[in-house]
Amino acid sequence: MAPDHPLPAVLDELAERSAAPVNVRVALARLAEEAPDALDRTAEDPAIAASLVAVVAASRSLTRVIEARPHESVGVLADTGHRPPDDDIDDVDRLVAWRDLEFLRIAARDLVGLDPLETVGDALARLGRQVLAHAHRLTEDGEGTLTVIGMGKLAGEELNYSSDIDAMFVGEGSTRVLERRARAIMDVARRCFRMDANLRPEGRNGPLVRSTESYESYWRSWAEPWEFQALLKARPVAGDTDLGDRWLEAAQRALWARPFDADALRSLRAMKARAEAEVARRGVDSREIKRGPGGIRDIEFTVQLLQLVHGHLDPDLRGATTLTVLAEMAREGYIDESDGEHMASAYRLLRTVEHRLQLVDEQQVHTVPNDERQLDHLARVMGLRDAPEGTAAEQLLRDLRATQATVRSIHERVYFRPLLEAFAATSSADTLLGPEATTARLQAFGFIDAVRTQAAMGDLTRGLSRSSRLMLQLLPLLLDWLSTSPDPDLGLLQVRNLLTGPRASRQIAETFRDSPAAARALCTLAGTSRLLGDIVAANPDLVARLDDPERLVTQPVEVLVDRASTSLRLREGDAERQSSLRRWQQRNLLGIGARDISGAADVRQVGRDLTALAEATLRSALVAIEPQVEFAVIGLGRFGGSELAYASDLDLAFVHRGTKAVDIDEARRVAQSLMRMVAGTTPATRLYEIDADLRPEGKNGPLSRSLDSWSTYWRGQALTWERQAMTRARVVAGDADLGTELLETLSAPIWEPGLSQEEVRDIRRMKARIESERIPIGEDPDFHLKLGRGSLSDIEFTAQLLQLQAGVRATGTLDAIASLARHGALDGDDAAVLAESYEFCEQVRNRWFLVNSGPGDSLPTQPESLLWLARAMDTTPGALREHYRRVTRRARAVVERVFYGLPGRR
Repeated sequence: MAPDHPLPAVLDELAERSAAPVNVRVALARLAEEAPDALDRTAEDPAIAASLVAVVAASRSLTRVIEARPHESVGVLADTGHRPPDDDIDDVDRLVAWRDLEFLRIAARDLVGLDPLETVGDALARLGRQVLAHAHRLTEDGEGTLTVIGMGKLAGEELNYSSDIDAMFVGEGSTRVLERRARAIMDVARRCFRMDANLRPEGRNGPLVRSTESYESYWRSWAEPWEFQALLKARPVAGDTDLGDRWLEAAQRALWARPFDADALRSLRAMKARAEAEVARRGVDSREIKRGPGGIRDIEFTVQLLQLVHGHLDPDLRGATTLTVLAEMAREGYIDESDGEHMASAYRLLRTVEHRLQLVDEQQVHTVPNDERQLDHLARVMGLRDAPEGTAAEQLLRDLRATQATVRSIHERVYFRPLLEAFAATSSADTLLGPEATTARLQAFGFIDAVRTQAAMGDLTRGLSRSSRLMLQLLPLLLDWLSTSPDPDLGLLQVRNLLTGPRASRQIAETFRDSPAAARALCTLAGTSRLLGDIVAANPDLVARLDDPERLVTQPVEVLVDRASTSLRLREGDAERQSSLRRWQQRNLLGIGARDISGAADVRQVGRDLTALAEATLRSALVAIEPQVEFAVIGLGRFGGSELAYASDLDLAFVHRGTKAVDIDEARRVAQSLMRMVAGTTPATRLYEIDADLRPEGKNGPLSRSLDSWSTYWRGQALTWERQAMTRARVVAGDADLGTELLETLSAPIWEPGLSQEEVRDIRRMKARIESERIPIGEDPDFHLKLGRGSLSDIEFTAQLLQLQAGVRATGTLDAIASLARHGALDGDDAAVLAESYEFCEQVRNRWFLVNSGPGDSLPTQPESLLWLARAMDTTPGALREHYRRVTRRARAVVERVFYGLPGRR
């Protein structure tokens, strides 16, 4: 056929109707020039013509294959029902050529609609296995025994057009020889597919080949939860069959010998959440059909998690193919049957779109294009054409968005919807989850007591009221959200009490209906802290704010004081005023705690917010007391340093102006009234513990001193430890001018003398005495956050000593460390080490207060409590302890060198 000869009508018509008419005509014209007889054969056979046009319209990479080998390609398209023979492959080039032709055959059958998704994935996986088998044969050297283990979609018989082939190797013989052989297999296979061996134990840092025994040892001692998840899709695919069978048997034992526990499941869900966050960060979450919300990974992850939960009890769930296992789960009641059907349908659509994206250039593409031309091409390759209901691209996007929304909705409720049916006994016997499976699923998601969980669910959904019907719909989501909290059982109990108990709130139920994000935030909060849950119960209107951290931001002190004072003016009597002040303080504390738990505020901001709240509380209380004498409150310790923790006392000192008896009496009244209003007379009325013992003469001195009395004491009686205490002094309430005057009066005796050797020894002796004191019963001396070596007390003392030596003024410990480094009084690296330990210990101490709903200065000794704390810190108990050891060990080395003056290396 001459180059300028027009295309045969059948081909021209097919080209016009194709997804890419221009591209097809150009490719067919080149084929007419290079291989006219091949084109003639195509035109004579409608089946070949349809296949050729479909492939050329969809794939640039396969078009190049056809142009490079036109006669063989047309021969393959003429008989797509039979695979090209591979019995004459004796070198790598022949292997690559055969792979291209078989790849073409698979794509052609797919594109003309002969094979469904499952058949296409299986055919691609079979191609991958055969490539590895040929690679194994072509590199055979007669030394040792080696088997290739396929992972992921290869083992699941659901390979993509552009999937990596994930592989591991098991062998018997010389490690050096086996490693060389495995690398040779990888090199050959890479001519046909991307190869990835990083799923092996220890990743790229681990040996490429291990014995079965080495794998077993690793699985017993070191494997992470995601590595067991990966074993769901691990099968021998090439090499020695007996060795592969032994390896698979060992892998199955390791995977199914014990239940998959709640923390392992939690870590997998956290890993998936991080992957989704990364997709969102890149701004492609709405177009990412694999890792985005409602994408392929949602479906695969759901299936795999339920396999891990139930597979140790039900061998029928141990398959490697997603759609096969999904169908089994729906059939046996592990998921709702309609949910299973919707997920299977969605999986086929999303994977087909993924296939079409990857066929273009055989690249790993999972994102629907933004470009209009590319999007139109994708839609047309999917078989869509412009229609009254929209362009092909519009139809595709509409279908994808609806599918992703459906998948996401199912993904969020699928784990718990069957449990409602099991508890309510509404399903037929052949689809109802049995008691053993129900308990296994609850425990895997952190609900330890199945009976109590069933009772709580019953309370939430009982009756025919609007709220009970709403909860019946929301409960699967609710349980899913609670399952990611540190203590799901506590969370469920608190949510049940909020919605059904004596303090049940219609307002909260309405918020659940109107704002799922607020409901989710409440679940996290309720499963973290009983204390904060109690505050929510008393202030249900605050639930609606939980989904927006900005609505919970602590206001400036002046705004807080104005709001609190307005409320106090409407109350009569000390009891009413104190009750009002406590309720106001608790409402603001909820905001601080919620922002802390959500990660919206770091440990420094939490300290500043808690300080602002305490300062506003004191100032408001003082206004209500109406002092009749000039009176100021000095904050010391953490309060003065603006670094309060949830468990902190308020260290206070008082000063007044005037030396007459009436002034002294009034100042005493004001100080006592302030302490009584803030500290309360019982734990139930206490807003803060107050410690006024850092005042001159401690408990033996007057509660408030005049300015002159303060000055007289500091001229002749003040001790070294009092200078230390005053490094954190700050006016926090009352007459600001008076307070500032006091601090200016004391500035010289506090800061100007520096420290003599004797004073340095005094501070060191005091610190050594604190270290030798017996740590309270029930607190772990090896993991003490306040008194442990290298923890908070060590760092505070070190900062204060250096401040007094160098005259560096800063009220907070962290600010002091930074200032000391800027002034050259502390090495920059040492400052970073001290700050890291301080922030870590402070954050853990704060989080433990919320989890424990009360103070605690060490990592908990009870395993269950330590587990809840670790979960609240988004880590594991072992990792939390190791982190403590690491940062405090380094900080202690700095303390011993800088504070104690002991020799040591920087």
